[in-house]
Amino acid sequence: MVGSSSTKQGLSSWIGAATATRTTVEFDKNVAVSGGDSPSHSDNFTDVNLGFGERAISAAGAAVLSAILVNPLDVAKTRLQAQAAGVPYDSLCNLGHLNSNTVLTGVKYNSSGTRAVLGAEPTCSPECFRYKGTLDVFYKVIRQEGFTRLWRGTNASLTLAIPSVAIYLPLYDIFRNSMEEYTLRNIPIATPYVPLVAGSLARSIACVTCYPVELARTRMQAFKDTKNGVKPPGVWKTLVGVVSPVNSVNRYQNSMQTYRLLWTGLGAQLARDVPFSAICWSTLEPVRRKLLGMVGDEARATTVFGANFSAGFVAGILAASATCPLDVARTRRQIENDPERALRMTTRQTLVEIWRDGGFKGFFAGVGPRVARAGPSVGIVVSFYEVVKYCLSHRRMHRQSEGADL
Repeated sequence: MVGSSSTKQGLSSWIGAATATRTTVEFDKNVAVSGGDSPSHSDNFTDVNLGFGERAISAAGAAVLSAILVNPLDVAKTRLQAQAAGVPYDSLCNLGHLNSNTVLTGVKYNSSGTRAVLGAEPTCSPECFRYKGTLDVFYKVIRQEGFTRLWRGTNASLTLAIPSVAIYLPLYDIFRNSMEEYTLRNIPIATPYVPLVAGSLARSIACVTCYPVELARTRMQAFKDTKNGVKPPGVWKTLVGVVSPVNSVNRYQNSMQTYRLLWTGLGAQLARDVPFSAICWSTLEPVRRKLLGMVGDEARATTVFGANFSAGFVAGILAASATCPLDVARTRRQIENDPERALRMTTRQTLVEIWRDGGFKGFFAGVGPRVARAGPSVGIVVSFYEVVKYCLSHRRMHRQSEGADL
């Protein structure tokens, strides 16, 4: 058990909570969290002894692995949501002169799939450029743009994921450990709600800090490259493209107003990410505590990985399904190219617009790839992060043990 003199030390605080045998507080009727006169996290040799830097390195490695593996599903989800918002994919066969970042606000499709606004008949079947689902996105992107386009925006994903996850997960650990220690001593009944509060708070900080890169990633994935042989814009050029049209319009010369565009859709992002984190951690913590409680002192790196991946997979699917309407709203806010409209629109207005355009079905555009991405993504990130922390803690414990023997 954590904190004993056994060689099976160094597990995370949530393993110690799952196996504690002292005075307890009921956690979801199945999991016990140590309380009363039991030692705090700082009294045990657990992951609480890891510094922020060690946690950040663990999280960054998890973010890199996840971003590379699940990026194609992210591209599919964004394309389906952008198509529902009116991004013209179906008529690009005869509109090669359009810039790859062009969004025609208010474009509507007629029953045949052509754009009546432009009055142009496509030179090929409208279905050639109309996405019908996740697999159809994969097939058409590979055929029309090349296999590597499924990893479009990966550089933005990595640029975003490394600092974002490196802030998010360590802050979650720190908030959770300190809040659990406080509630166990003062408000035991509030302990089960600590993951919800800690996850929401940590995600809010990470989201606000790294949001412009998130905006760039969505735009890079949403728009199709129409110029053959021309390298598509990267993160920096994409962000410059967001603010440069504004600089040429007199009524938007205010620099603060201009750079507010880099946080376009932040409200929608927070409206999606905060509930996602709350649902995710509220589900993940009791599930993994129960799984690790079954293992007890026999926990190894493989069982830590398995328990965290399983819990993260389930939690990611539930959270992604529940927050899909807010994800659709966030995507629509981020791909809007009209500066005045982008600054004026609110998340509530965007949700009303989605309902007007697509009804209930519109709220779940791209739900398939979103759910398929979230399960393994959360599982990979959390399990990799916890295994690296476990190994670092175990290594530190071993060094301290050797020092004590000397």
